[in-house]
Amino acid sequence: MTMVVYFYPCLVATIICFMLLPFLHISATEGNDVGFSVNLIRKNSSHHGHVLPALRRLMEMELSAMEKTVSPQSPIYAYLGHYLMEVSIGTPPFKIYGIADTGSDLTWTSCVPCNKCYKQRNPIFDPQKSTSYRNISCDSKLCHKLDTGVCSPQKHCNYTYAYASAAITQGVLAQETITLSSTKGESVPLKGIVFGCGHNNTGGFNDREMGIIGLGGGPVSFISQIGSSFGGKRFSQCLVPFHTDVSVSSKMSFGKGSEVSGKGVVSTPLVAKQDKTPYFVTLLGISVGNTYLHFNGSSSQSVEKGNVFLDSGTPPTILPTQLYDRLVAQVRSEVAMKPVTNDLDLGHQLCYRTKNNLRGPVLTAHFEGGDVKLLPTQTFVSPKDGVFCLGFTNTSSDGGVYGNFAQSNYLIGFDLDRQVVSFKPMDCTKHK
Repeated sequence: MTMVVYFYPCLVATIICFMLLPFLHISATEGNDVGFSVNLIRKNSSHHGHVLPALRRLMEMELSAMEKTVSPQSPIYAYLGHYLMEVSIGTPPFKIYGIADTGSDLTWTSCVPCNKCYKQRNPIFDPQKSTSYRNISCDSKLCHKLDTGVCSPQKHCNYTYAYASAAITQGVLAQETITLSSTKGESVPLKGIVFGCGHNNTGGFNDREMGIIGLGGGPVSFISQIGSSFGGKRFSQCLVPFHTDVSVSSKMSFGKGSEVSGKGVVSTPLVAKQDKTPYFVTLLGISVGNTYLHFNGSSSQSVEKGNVFLDSGTPPTILPTQLYDRLVAQVRSEVAMKPVTNDLDLGHQLCYRTKNNLRGPVLTAHFEGGDVKLLPTQTFVSPKDGVFCLGFTNTSSDGGVYGNFAQSNYLIGFDLDRQVVSFKPMDCTKHK
């Protein structure tokens, strides 16, 4: 069997041999008031200043009435270790599938012409066919929201957005209408969303991926641009397990109605740092069965606040080497089967030959504020038939990444108003 290679917006790795790379993030605008699920839509127009006051009040009343009933949503699908979010862009709406990435900010899609782009199976967005497309001038403040915005000879705001995986998107920063669906099946158009119209996109993308939806906390992210437009600056996701049929979708919800509450909810504080993009939380340790492994190796050492961040764009959970080695040793001691050895495809990953996933052990992530239990479906993944490998890897860094394998089958809410992340166990294949 050949190796299955995955592209991660924050890093490049294979399911077989994960590698951590330094993370590069870059940063744009903000918004109004209601809730929705992906497909996403936004109401934000710079032309309201030209509307007569009475007409403007009427429009605001209509918007307010709509916001009380609409909760925006977007379907999200699992494919080769990534989660593809369905939204529409432009007028008329053009459907795209972008990687849902809480570890980066810029939302972008491939645009015509795209001569130096990776192969895609779906048609590429043509901005000339959209009546709502607007290039951003290099004199605009919006251009400078992105650190890499530079002026083109045509006075357009050109950008380069790089990922530590060596993947790069280059193109023109523009504004467009992005449309989401809602809990009531209605379309929710979001006007004036800043996005990257990519004309040169390279990296380890697969042919179903048409770009990235940047869901981080930086100023240019989709979340920051929506702001509190839908009743609160919050969103939630429910990721289906690895290898779920690509036709099975779950929902990503935004604003009012996306709150995670009820029995079994565990909440942990978000930790503010200089880098506003990642959602940092504090991991105190991990248990394998009943054996507790302290994050730093000793309970006498205090754990740094915000030592890991949640990243829906990175499949494996990445731990400092000293913790990863102890985790692997403890899992090996609790699994009766003999690990796979001498398989070049699998490298140094802890893997077992088995037709079905392992029955144990259960791992527990001990966050500040509560514990999140992880079953084998969230900790072991199958890179090839008859083999299951531990979905963790190591880094020489002192911090880590809580990847999307571990996030699956949990309804996870990011409440940026309250600065908390909440986890609720759920069968995400049934979350509609």
